[in-house]
Amino acid sequence: MLQNNQIFSVSDLIAVLNQTLEYAYPSVMIEGEVSSFKINQGKYVFFDLKDSTGSLNCFMSIYQLRMPIDDGMKVVVMAVPKITAWGKFSLTIKSIRPSGEGAIKKSFEILKAKLESEGLFALDRKRQLPLIPQKLAIISSVQAAGYADFIKIVGDRWGGLVMDVGNVQVQGVDAPDQIIRAIEYFNSQEELPEAIVIIRGGGSADDLAVFSDERLVRAVAASRVPVVSGIGHETDESLVDLVADVRAATPSNAAQIIVPEKREIIRNSKIQVSALIPRIITTINEQQRRILEMLDGAIKTINISIDNKLKDIEYYKNIIIQFDPSTVLSRGYALIRGKQTVGEIIEVETINVIMKAEVKDVSKKAA
Repeated sequence: MLQNNQIFSVSDLIAVLNQTLEYAYPSVMIEGEVSSFKINQGKYVFFDLKDSTGSLNCFMSIYQLRMPIDDGMKVVVMAVPKITAWGKFSLTIKSIRPSGEGAIKKSFEILKAKLESEGLFALDRKRQLPLIPQKLAIISSVQAAGYADFIKIVGDRWGGLVMDVGNVQVQGVDAPDQIIRAIEYFNSQEELPEAIVIIRGGGSADDLAVFSDERLVRAVAASRVPVVSGIGHETDESLVDLVADVRAATPSNAAQIIVPEKREIIRNSKIQVSALIPRIITTINEQQRRILEMLDGAIKTINISIDNKLKDIEYYKNIIIQFDPSTVLSRGYALIRGKQTVGEIIEVETINVIMKAEVKDVSKKAA
């Protein structure tokens, strides 16, 4: 506490005043209009925060600048008040966000144009979801009505899914960083989920501005896992919606997109099977007809081959018959057995008799 007649050095007084401020106001939330906004060396941000009768000097690191800010915007800052070494009262900004629909919309459009020029919203970046996922990651506040609706609809439509939940704030200053950490956590798992779903029910423009935080949007774009956004109502639009692989109109619609209706799948399967049976029977009959035609052709070929072989056999049989001795004898010839020399007794066989005769003369036939 300051005492009467106590003499301070300039530095000591500044230190005492800052201690007093730190004790009384460790941080303050202030709403005002931005003016003289500038960035120095790509690192430091300076601006004045003013209203109709007063103005405060503000300083912050560009790292704390999560959404575009411009002169004339109405903003809400969280800041630490202090007196600088050169005697000026200043606010060291910890966080800043646009306030009011006009400022939020202006910041939104500036950042949207910047990210769009980088290709973050391009359709060719969008990835398809699995038809029936087995493992999902949910990022939401488990106390939120939108989260409860999502879980109920998923359970009703298709039970038995593994769902890991990242319980985070979905509004307020800390919400973007909590959601970013949840995205990074699910992307670091050894067994990745098949989709990450970011859930948030309806809210004011200030509440939903969380989902247009630049670092959060870039985290969604960098995710290895496809991201589904189910944020706000159908008419609400955030930059997370634009960068997500799939955008759902509401949390309930996200559940409908991610998992099919099991009863509908069963019904459609029965219809498809019923439609396939006649085609299967037709295909079987057609294959049967082709096989029978092939067998019939093969049998005909075999029969022709057999007929040809039988003809060959008959031909050779006739040749053999022609050379049969009995056939020769039937034509008037005779068989002679024995040495055909003069004085030898030979045996002569005809078709009817066998005779013995003596050879009286042997002479060679003329050539």
